[in-house]
Amino acid sequence: MKTAIKLTLAVVLMMSATSLFAQKFGRINTSEIIASMPEMKQMQVDMENFGKTLNEGIEAINVEYANKLQEYQKSYNTLPEATREMKAQDLQNLITRREQYQQAAQQDYEKKYNELMAPIIEKAKNAIDKVSQAGGFLAVFDTSTGALVSFDETNLIDIAPEVKKELGITDRRGSPRSSRQLTIAQRGRSERAAGHQAMNPA
Repeated sequence: MKTAIKLTLAVVLMMSATSLFAQKFGRINTSEIIASMPEMKQMQVDMENFGKTLNEGIEAINVEYANKLQEYQKSYNTLPEATREMKAQDLQNLITRREQYQQAAQQDYEKKYNELMAPIIEKAKNAIDKVSQAGGFLAVFDTSTGALVSFDETNLIDIAPEVKKELGITDRRGSPRSSRQLTIAQRGRSERAAGHQAMNPA
C-alpha cells in the first residue's frame, strides 16, 4: 500500500513538473519600453517648460534680494541702528521666502511629473497585458526590477518586440528619462551662505 502511494505521488509530481515547463514565461524591460514611447518626448518638453516657469519665480526673488542687499550695503554705515536692523530683517525674510518657494516648487514639479507619467505607464501596462494574454504567457517578468537574479533570462521569451509594435515604437532608442530633480531645489545653499555673509559687512 505504501509503495502504491509513493508511486502515485511520484507520477503526480512528474505531471506537475511537465505541466509547469510546458507553460510559456516571458520577460520585458519596462523601463526601456517606457523610455522609447513617443509620448515621452512631449512629456519631457512639458516638464522643461514647467521647470522654466518655476525658475522664473525664484529668479524674481533673487533679483529683489540682490537689489535690496546692494542698497543695504551701500548705506550701511550711514543708517541709524533701528533702520539697519529693519532692512536686515527684510533681507532675512526674503531668504526665508526663497527657501519656502524652492520647497514648494520641488513638490509641484514632482506632482506634475507623476501626473504626466501616469497615463504613459498605464498605456505601457495595457500593451504588455494585451501581448501577454494574446501569447498565452503564464507570467512575464520585468527585468528592469532586478527580480530575475536567480533565473536564466535566455530561457524566457522576450516580448518587447511585440509590445513595441503594439505601442507603435520604432527601433530607435528613446531619449533618457527626464530628471525628476528640479534644479532650483538644489540651488540656494551657496546663495543662502553668501546672503548671510553679505548682510554682515565688515
